[in-house]
Amino acid sequence: MNINKHIAIIFIIIAWSCAPNPRYTSSKDAGNRKVPKNPTKQKTSTHSQKVFTGTSSYYGKDFHGKLTANGEIFDMYGLTAAHKTLPLNTIIRVTNIENGKSLILRINDRGPYIDGRILDCSYGAAKKLEFVQMGITEVKIEVIEWGDDKYMQHN
Repeated sequence: MNINKHIAIIFIIIAWSCAPNPRYTSSKDAGNRKVPKNPTKQKTSTHSQKVFTGTSSYYGKDFHGKLTANGEIFDMYGLTAAHKTLPLNTIIRVTNIENGKSLILRINDRGPYIDGRILDCSYGAAKKLEFVQMGITEVKIEVIEWGDDKYMQHN
């Protein structure tokens, strides 16, 4: 091998080692997010169902500044959410059934990975929906606009 091939291999190894850590490595947040057993076998959503109800949790500081499933940097104070199957970048209205407060969010991540939960809101969304103290709440999710399921490319 010539010197250029050695340099190229070293460059690839260095670039690979600088990749971000896996997204779901902590369970310290209120949402107790965990690694899915087989993330490639997630069920895909159909566009026929537009209203869902179930339990929502939230996640925050342990993931703040890390990459989300759609490639953007997670902002715990933003108005975003994680859903297992809705296409990324889907716009939803989330209503806290306990108090009637509602909010428009964008799906930019995957989760929650706790059985029985259907949504993982950002801390900012949970604060506006007023369920930070409880950690979880019952919600109604209404799809406003289906997302393109695109991963954001960073240049």
